[in-house]
Amino acid sequence: MNTMLKKALAECIGTFVLVFAACGVAGATGGSLVATSLAFGLTIVAMAYSIGRVSGCHINPAVSLGCLLTKRMNLKEFGIYVCSQIVGGFAGAALVFGLFKASFLTNFPKGDACNYALGFGENGLTVWGIIGALVTEIVLTCIFVYVILNVTDEKAGTSKKAGIIIGLTLTLVHLIGINLTGTSVNPARSIATALSALIYNGTTDALAQVWMFIVAPLAGAALAAVLYKTLNTEKE
Repeated sequence: MNTMLKKALAECIGTFVLVFAACGVAGATGGSLVATSLAFGLTIVAMAYSIGRVSGCHINPAVSLGCLLTKRMNLKEFGIYVCSQIVGGFAGAALVFGLFKASFLTNFPKGDACNYALGFGENGLTVWGIIGALVTEIVLTCIFVYVILNVTDEKAGTSKKAGIIIGLTLTLVHLIGINLTGTSVNPARSIATALSALIYNGTTDALAQVWMFIVAPLAGAALAAVLYKTLNTEKE
């Protein structure tokens, strides 16, 4: 298997695990703030120390964009990574939605649980509205990607601890953002859950709003790259 194919497969698997495990916890705990936040962070830690050596464990188009803009990968690699992340994320969301839906239909065949709104980390507007959601996602993604760019910098000397630092940062980001937007900071995850909600629940709200959870994280990643290049790159 060639190197690029290995990286693509690793990103697909990593994003699958992230969405399946973390969104599964969100569904199993009724969207518990602490449990869901920890699930996302711990999954990142697990994947960082497993597939990280293969692909770098981006498992997020926003992270890949940050790497592209800081010249850590080329445009072709970026495209392959993003496609792999979207495929893996959707597979994870489809499986977790399907398993929980089947469980409710089996245990409550005639009850209200058949119509249970299986959100599993769907993103959406809050009282903040569109502007508030965009600002929240941009800032949170910027923080997340900026940390990643720093701790994975070879000059930083933090490579062995990078997975833990990144996982804790993602946990923090979710603790802040879940009650505001549901926390995306990852377009692949948002696309996956929005499509699965449409397929399994017939709900279109998340899909109608998913554009902002694509645009805002990518904008946040671009801002993080600018900050990194401005503050952390030495003049030649």
